[in-house]
Amino acid sequence: MATDTLKSKPGAQGGATGGLRRLLLDNGALTALIVLVIAMSALSGDFLTADNLLNVGVQAAVTAILAFGVTFVIVSAGIDLSVGSVAALSATVLAWSATEAGIPVALAVVLAVLTGIVCGLVNGFLVSYGKLPPFIATLAMLSVARGLSLVISQGSPIAFPDSVSHLGDTLGGWLPVPVLVMVVMGLLTAFVLGRTYIGRSMYAIGGNEEAARLSGLRVKKQKLAIYAFSGLFAAAAGIVLASRLASAQPQAAQGYELDAIAAVVIGGASLAGGTGKASGTLIGALILAVLRNGLNLLSVSAFWQQVVIGVVIALAVLFDTVRRKAGATAPAAGPSGGDKGKQALTYVIAAVVAVAVVGATSLLHNGSSAAAKPKIGLSLSTLNNPFFVQIRDGAEEEAKKLGVDLTVTDAQNDASQQANQLQNFTSGSLDAVVVNPVDSDAAGPSVRGANKADIPVVAVDRGVNKADTSALVASDNVEGGALGAKALAEKLGGKGTIVILQGQAGTSASRERGAGFAEGLKDYPGIKVVAKQPADFDRTKGLDVMTNLLQAHPDIDGVFAENDEMALGAIKALGSKAGKSVQVVGFDGTPDGLKAVQAGTLYASVAQQPSELGRIAVRNALRAAEDEKVEKMVKVPVKVVTKENVAGFEG
Repeated sequence: MATDTLKSKPGAQGGATGGLRRLLLDNGALTALIVLVIAMSALSGDFLTADNLLNVGVQAAVTAILAFGVTFVIVSAGIDLSVGSVAALSATVLAWSATEAGIPVALAVVLAVLTGIVCGLVNGFLVSYGKLPPFIATLAMLSVARGLSLVISQGSPIAFPDSVSHLGDTLGGWLPVPVLVMVVMGLLTAFVLGRTYIGRSMYAIGGNEEAARLSGLRVKKQKLAIYAFSGLFAAAAGIVLASRLASAQPQAAQGYELDAIAAVVIGGASLAGGTGKASGTLIGALILAVLRNGLNLLSVSAFWQQVVIGVVIALAVLFDTVRRKAGATAPAAGPSGGDKGKQALTYVIAAVVAVAVVGATSLLHNGSSAAAKPKIGLSLSTLNNPFFVQIRDGAEEEAKKLGVDLTVTDAQNDASQQANQLQNFTSGSLDAVVVNPVDSDAAGPSVRGANKADIPVVAVDRGVNKADTSALVASDNVEGGALGAKALAEKLGGKGTIVILQGQAGTSASRERGAGFAEGLKDYPGIKVVAKQPADFDRTKGLDVMTNLLQAHPDIDGVFAENDEMALGAIKALGSKAGKSVQVVGFDGTPDGLKAVQAGTLYASVAQQPSELGRIAVRNALRAAEDEKVEKMVKVPVKVVTKENVAGFEG
């Protein structure tokens, strides 16, 4: 069994200063968590509430469960980049099996868990017997699992069985089930690492793989089991995540593998292997959750949030280096009886100190007068797209005009991240919430939480399913798709061949615009669609996909892109053909799109007036907050903008 062979430097433990220094070094993650909680409590009066602290637990749950599985791998000096994709695949298998295939829910759950284990075994086989570096093997599985998730779901979310969706609910109306699952999985991780043969083997392999092999350990078989554990925990995380969203999202948990690895490293594990423990991983996941929750409450830009989290991860790795050089005790296969007592005492003292300081800090917020300005939260599906940036700009302009304090968050096209943001809004004493859902079904549970808190919610651009909204401010994506089909077909004289550039698989905007275009094209039987490929609403991908399609279909007559960004990429690929021999129609009416229309390279854009959407949404949210009458459906006209009318159009 491997142990930390680092020796303490002479005098390192001498005196009170040395003792305090060692305490901080040995419990750096816990110290950081306490400091964060104290800081957030001081900066935001909304942080230290029972509802918000439960939100932090729920938001940490999925990351923590994934990270527990990754802990096994990192302790054994490996890496697993596939856990996010495996989580999405497992949830998709469960939802598809229980709904589309009609398999009993209990058996569907077993299939989902087996899916995660099989993915882990494949990773372990490639690493152990295929001699692939763990980075390469799990990177390949990341792509394969995500692709299979999209294939099974056909790119669309699948409703989760009600009996399993209860995993996203609460017990007794207050205790979140995801938190309970997180605790159970954490205890299982601690037991495996500290009390089992395979746990001790993980530390031995991570400490010195060759020495472990020479001592008689069957390293290859142990690695199979280690990666299988990681796959099992990924499946559990995927089921919990999908339960929270009431649907299996094929694009769910993107980037979560990085959060999981970060949680393990922040918690004190070394990427070199041989060290790590469950409690440290849990603390690391809580640090990330507290950071995101607190930064949301403090209205910090989503872009700066990424910067802060990246800095924290870098500091965690630097701290690990300092700790090792200082000879601080590294967590190995499990502390001895005396060490356990000291560790327990440390946690008790930390809890007492945290409660005392936080309690004193909270007095700063008692009796403070309420803000004069009404507060509204705006959760956008993404700010990596000019259309949604215009919605934000219109909303901020209207908020300034009306004297509203507007907090804007960016979900980065991640339904679970948006669920977290909406939960933070609910516990953040806001007067109203405006939401532009990543997915209409996935936003439902979080919006229902706002309903229970009597916070009015206004949906913009896309509706919210199975929840009450005071108003929906939107243009019709289906109608816009049909108008795009009509504009392109008439420009081509009712005949010709075209290709379609689709948006991000699984998003409602892509589905609705594509459905409307297909319906509108039925009136023009002379138009033939020769290819359709996703380009993820991205200009660069639009360029690449269009370049590839031109190799197979060099003589096309037209292109329909489900947003202007992809249309602009297609125009770049078409070169001199754009606007001449090949007509391109986009969607959204973004500033760059309208410039291309004016230049003649883009024939038309189906414009939704995004700035007006943002203005009207904030106006209606304020009315709802003040108990004024609000129309349930507010339609903003869709308009086909061509070179003839672009001069007079204002988005």
